[in-house]
Amino acid sequence: MLTLQKTTPLDTNYLESLGFVWHTDSDETSYISDELVVISESEAEAYYEATNELYDMYIEAAEHVVENNLFHEIGIPFNLVDVIKESWENDVHWHLYGRFDLAGGIDGKPIKLLEFNADTPTALFETAIIQWAILKQNDLEEESQFNSLYEALVDNFKRLVTLEQDVSAFEERYDGWKFLFTSIRGNSEEENTVRLLQHIATEAGFETEFAYIDDIEFSTEEGISYNDETYELWFKLIPWEDIALEESDLAMLLTNIIKNQKAIIFNPAYTLLFQSKGLLKILWDLYPNHPLLLETSFEPLEGQKQVKKPVFGREGGSISILDEDANELENIAGDYDSHKMVYQAYTELPTDKQGNSYQAGIFYAYEACGLGFRKGGKILDNMSKFVGHVVR
Repeated sequence: MLTLQKTTPLDTNYLESLGFVWHTDSDETSYISDELVVISESEAEAYYEATNELYDMYIEAAEHVVENNLFHEIGIPFNLVDVIKESWENDVHWHLYGRFDLAGGIDGKPIKLLEFNADTPTALFETAIIQWAILKQNDLEEESQFNSLYEALVDNFKRLVTLEQDVSAFEERYDGWKFLFTSIRGNSEEENTVRLLQHIATEAGFETEFAYIDDIEFSTEEGISYNDETYELWFKLIPWEDIALEESDLAMLLTNIIKNQKAIIFNPAYTLLFQSKGLLKILWDLYPNHPLLLETSFEPLEGQKQVKKPVFGREGGSISILDEDANELENIAGDYDSHKMVYQAYTELPTDKQGNSYQAGIFYAYEACGLGFRKGGKILDNMSKFVGHVVR
């Protein structure tokens, strides 16, 4: 049983003053848990090491897909293959950040990879800002957490210019590139997450602007423009697979913009390879029986409990837990049933006394840099709670 520490909740007015307005779920319960998961120094270190190792494995797996033209096999839309190849082969297309979802890691349970949210990961605001505020509010040591996400992002923004670990040369190399940050209109969680990233990029030294996607002009010749300004760098909190499937004209435009070197887009198109849960099967092929991996196949696994999930999906949608005979035990309805499915060996998540499951989410920005937890049922959906942590 994992260890929890009760805390005094943050006042909603204070949360909103920070720009965190999605603090209450649709059932009027708080989205932010009033407890912290207590972990040890050694558990924090194990999460750090595991996440860094997994990222290196993802690089190898993605290279395997590109070299062997396995895009279709892992569910990549055909109209993004060219832009994925283009971004993969050029170092300027830097992966800004992602979030690994892991089982285990506490209470003596081994760490296991569930998936990698590499393109448009959520819980950035919660992990980077709200956890710090919870510790501060409760007179706990603010440094007593595995969480340097904010600082890691500042440095990783600088690496978009330096393209190397050392960021000290940023100011002398930065030539005034303009950075445009974008979300869709009408989603406060996504917009304020993007505005947080914009703030971090400004702190890093970039000249930045924010615009909604429908106010931006895209041109193969001119690049990406807003209010008659052209932007060399563009961040979008809009999934690449949604662009491919719902905005095919935009997918073609962005492919040509990148080919013509008119703009660099974040996160890069190749992060869709990481985002695809089909890559979990490629990882198992390349690293069979690796201690951080769960067996994954495109066919039901014989004789073992497993999870069936779409290669692209969000918030637990269209996910099922199956028994040893592939009969459904539990499922969450969703909009992703038409996607290709993968079958991943089932692993138990750590639980509390009430039977709630806890899943670790670890952000990666050049290295593992920030831990947070989600609490919910056997399948975590959009009603799961964010739970901070403290290292003891």
